[in-house]
This record gives sequence, structure tokens and C-alpha cells, in this order.
Amino acid sequence: MAVSSAPGKVYLFGEHAVVYGEPAVPCAIERRATVTVERRDDDALRVQADDLSLDGFTVEYGGPRDGHPDIDVPQPLIRAAMGYVDGAIEQVRDVTGESDVGFDVTIESEIPLGAGLGSSAAVVVAAIDAATRELGLTLETEELADRAFQTEYAVQEGQASRADTFCSATGGAVRVEGDDCRSLEAPSLPFVIGFDGGAGETGELVAGVRSLREEYDFAAQTVETVGDLVREGEAALEAGDIEEVGRLMNFNHGLLSALGVSARSLETMVWAARDAGALGAKLTGAGGGGCIVALDPTPEAETALRFTPGCEDAFRAELAEEGVKRLE
Repeated sequence: MAVSSAPGKVYLFGEHAVVYGEPAVPCAIERRATVTVERRDDDALRVQADDLSLDGFTVEYGGPRDGHPDIDVPQPLIRAAMGYVDGAIEQVRDVTGESDVGFDVTIESEIPLGAGLGSSAAVVVAAIDAATRELGLTLETEELADRAFQTEYAVQEGQASRADTFCSATGGAVRVEGDDCRSLEAPSLPFVIGFDGGAGETGELVAGVRSLREEYDFAAQTVETVGDLVREGEAALEAGDIEEVGRLMNFNHGLLSALGVSARSLETMVWAARDAGALGAKLTGAGGGGCIVALDPTPEAETALRFTPGCEDAFRAELAEEGVKRLE
């Protein structure tokens, strides 16, 4: 048996624009997915997922070669929960050369599914790491991140970037621009996260930005402006200028709203945090629902979010300095 965990993430800057080769700066947070893997005597998968914002389910089937299992869970959640596990196991089979191996996989997660906190990346990173170690192989961090990215890229039909998986594998603050991924020096960041209880459909939101970008020159220029903003934000982060980081987060949120990926609940939470004195607040991830991230060293933003209509949960989160953890 092997057990691995990997952190979720928030975006300080750059979601959506990163899909088009612009830079992004995500930061790993201490909310983790933990995956336990044990080899089976046959080639089937038995997956137990008690969290991931589902009601919990257990299913045994032959993996992607048999199609999706027939269980009573909405199909978008099936694709999200099972597609990533299938892809991770196929990566494990490829890298180890054991094409017929099967596993019992148990997923426990503190990260809500589809909420913009990198749940799928964390599950994939932890699953690949645990399953390869169960077969006697330990991957280097760079290869682990790459194979996790290949999984997300396939499941998301070519619309994924390396940002989430690299950040989850390595931890800390990172900069991603195309295939160029590296860690950043970052000060302690006072993250406050608000969650509306929902989840956006990443594929639809990415497709919507793509459509706008193709139809309007100014939408394409907006995406490029996000990239310029990220470069300013990276400099502010490495200089330790948290107030400037917050101002640029506000600017980034406005550009994302213009691209149509915000939602009423996200706007309400962003403004509640700002009105409470947060240095900056923006949506994080694909948008359409899910989470916002604010910077506030005081308790005011968290308190305000807890009393904000439409905010289901609010919590502080520390920067996760360590990415994947090998627990057993």
C-alpha cells in the first residue's frame, strides 16, 4: 500500500490567459487530496471517493477500456471524478510498463471539486505518485508534474495548462508560461478563501473565453493584458510588496469579469472581502462559481465572508511550501 497527498492551489494571477501561453502565478495551499493505492490481483480498478463534494461512492470496473461505470451520480461529476483517476492510472501503466495492473484507490480530499482550488490536479498528482510507488518506482518531481499535466490535458480535451499540476507537485508559489515552469520566492501570504458551494464547468468557461477571443480583437488584447499584469505581479511578489500584489489582484479580477467568467456569487464575495479591508480579492480558477481568494492579515475579510449571503464557507489557508508528500 502507498499513500500520497498533494495540495490544492489558488491563482494570484493569470488564470485563463495561461491557456494561451501567457504567464500565470498559482500558489499551493494547505488543503490536500490524499490518495491511497493498493495493487490488485486483476486489472480492475476499485475507486472509493468519500469527499470531492460528492455524496461519496465506491465502484469497481475495468477502467477506461470499459467506459464510465454505471452509477447514480451526475455524469459531469463522473467525468470529473473518474476521468482523472483513469488518466492517472494509464500514466502509471505507461511509465512502469505494467499494462494489465489493477488497483484499489481511495480518495480523501479537503478540496471541493470544481471550485477553482485545483482538486483535479491534486488528485492526479497524488494518484500517480502513490500508484507508481506501489509498483516500486518513485518519479522525480518534474516527471510527476509532467505526467499529471498530460492526464489533465487529455481529460480537458487540450484546454489544460501546466500551472495546476506543476504547482501541486512542487508546492510554494510558481510561475508558469507555456512549458516553462519554475518556483518563485514568496513572502508569507495571508490567504482568505470564500466558497459559494458551487462549481463552474471548466470546459465551457474556457471555450467561452476562446470564442470571445476569436470574435473580438479587444478580447484577445484583454488576454494579453492579463499576461502583462502577471509580469508586474511577479515582480511585486518577489519584492515582498503585498499591497501591490493585492492591487494587481483587483485589476486581474476586473479583466476576468470582462471576459465573462465571473458570477454574481463571486462578485458578492469579492466585494465583501474588499469592503472589509482586504488588500485584494479576485476569483480563482475557471470561474462561473466556486471560490474567491483575498489577501488580508486581519480577521476582518474572513468574518465578513462568513456573513455574506451566498458564501457557504470561508477559511484561511497557508502557503503549502511542500508539494507532493509521501505518507506511506
